[in-house]
Amino acid sequence: MKNLILTFCVVISYTSIIAQTKVSPLFSNHMILQQNTDVSIWGTDLSKQLIKVSGSWGASKVSTTNKNGKWLIKLKTPNAGGPYSINIKGSKTLILDDVMIGEVWFCSGQSNMEMPVKGYSNQPVLHSNEAILNSENTNIRVFTVGRNASLQQTNQLKGQWSIASPNTTPNYSAVAYFFAKKIENTLNIPIGIIVSSWGGSRIEAWMDEPSLDNFKEAKRKSNEEKRNHRHSSVLYNGMVKPIIGYTLKGMIWYQGEGNKGNYKEYPSLMKTMIGTWRKQWGIGDFPFYYAQIAPFKYPLNIPSGALLREAQLKASHIISNVGMVVTLDTGAPLEIHPMEKKRVGNRLAYYALVKNYNIKGIDYKSPEVEKINYLDNSSSVEVIFKNTSNGISSFGKELTNFELAGEDRVFYSATAKITPKKKNVITVSSTQVKKPIAIRYAFKNYAKASLFGTSGFPVSSFRSDNWLLK
Repeated sequence: MKNLILTFCVVISYTSIIAQTKVSPLFSNHMILQQNTDVSIWGTDLSKQLIKVSGSWGASKVSTTNKNGKWLIKLKTPNAGGPYSINIKGSKTLILDDVMIGEVWFCSGQSNMEMPVKGYSNQPVLHSNEAILNSENTNIRVFTVGRNASLQQTNQLKGQWSIASPNTTPNYSAVAYFFAKKIENTLNIPIGIIVSSWGGSRIEAWMDEPSLDNFKEAKRKSNEEKRNHRHSSVLYNGMVKPIIGYTLKGMIWYQGEGNKGNYKEYPSLMKTMIGTWRKQWGIGDFPFYYAQIAPFKYPLNIPSGALLREAQLKASHIISNVGMVVTLDTGAPLEIHPMEKKRVGNRLAYYALVKNYNIKGIDYKSPEVEKINYLDNSSSVEVIFKNTSNGISSFGKELTNFELAGEDRVFYSATAKITPKKKNVITVSSTQVKKPIAIRYAFKNYAKASLFGTSGFPVSSFRSDNWLLK
């Protein structure tokens, strides 16, 4: 009987230890919460335990844990500001200090999103030293999700919030940091970024199992990969699922190199992933902005990089509330990680500033082909562009990387000129093509951008044909 009583007491004691008030690492000192909304805060405690969450700005909410000890509370947030504190009272009391209210963005993808401000070993990020030197800023805070490729969905999460400074900024995602810095500098409010990325990952790895049901071939190819973090759903399970519910403004994405082999499926995969994330987050059709992959000399017989860029451009036309930034001017022939991360981060920020923060008077889109005219009785082709508020430009250099083909489907180098007195038209011709029926621009794995909007945003590589490529 004494042994039974002792065992019972040990069980009660152990249960009380493991079931005390706990929250995700997302809810900790220095965090940033989304302003002017009802933010989700969750955790665990004893079964049927009363939980009260209070913010020092005057909001409070009460709830009770379910039979499994889980709880979730929606707490109303004010305008951007701080610092505040949050009191979480359950079986014990947690106090979160130095909490800011502002704008929160989720940042994900593969190595070009993961690449830190300091660069990779022997792979620089331009202007990194100056960026790090001037990075002291309590308004910019970052939560970097620890790597976790999991075969099962989990709520376990590694990471912590940190404040931008020369001690912390070198290891931040460069694209995410420059994105946050541009927005913070413009709006002068706290910006929080949650970075969940892993180099070399495929988009399938960031999607849950049910969303891949209609992509059996993509899933099969993904699961044939030798590297675990490229398998289907493993990064969703370990690096997205634990974050779902954290109230956000929107997301930015930089991924694609890992899917060159199944570029045809990429637009549908991307549409499904975004739609699934939006549904699971439950905060509406939030903005999703992404970077097109940059040119690089892939060691392949077909222009898979150009085909993936084409697929990403197509995705921007079939998914609601998204925006794609072109990076054709950032690539390097032998460096798959472009050095110009600040340029990419800024372009993503321009999208957000115009579309979500009502900033007027600036451009944020690259010019895009609107119409192609094959002129009668002429060897010239006329290309008309949209998104050209002040026209197009080569910035004083020769227009290059244009090609034309005739009935023989052989492409020849072509000459392109901006049409006088027409701010959004170019004329393309080739002495080797009498009657053009197809045009391409920079449609190679590696090519340098030569055509821009006057604000400096490059035109994406494009083609008018759909012929098989060799």
